[in-house]
Amino acid sequence: MDLVIDANILVAELIRQRGRELIIHPAWKLYIAEKAWEEAGYELNKRITIMIEKKVFSSEIGYKLLDDAFALAEMNISLIPDEFYEPYKTIALARIPRDPNDWPTVALALFLKAGIWTSDRDFLGCGLPTWTTETLISYLANEYGF
Repeated sequence: MDLVIDANILVAELIRQRGRELIIHPAWKLYIAEKAWEEAGYELNKRITIMIEKKVFSSEIGYKLLDDAFALAEMNISLIPDEFYEPYKTIALARIPRDPNDWPTVALALFLKAGIWTSDRDFLGCGLPTWTTETLISYLANEYGF
């Protein structure tokens, strides 16, 4: 199954062990829009820094998690440059009016004829299949005993 991953879900799942296991699962091929990757990188760095400041873990552990998260994402998620999905911008904007900043994710999913892995309700009704982490886990449990 082909899935375009939303920036917010990518950040959340890269921090969790469960999420990292989902990202590397062979049941799907994951893609991310260039703009979403930039947003995810910024947000992941910001979240890890805040967790270090709040003493959730040491800076050594936090920065290792950050490095490992980026490496895992780069190995398992195909980054698609803007020029591939740019022709779908107008239709994507029309399909996600509540958050036009998410148009690249919708445009990429249209280009690939893929679903979207997200927890953002703004994607509901965009005319593409949307998968939450919970529905992906359920799918894996039924299909693979995950």
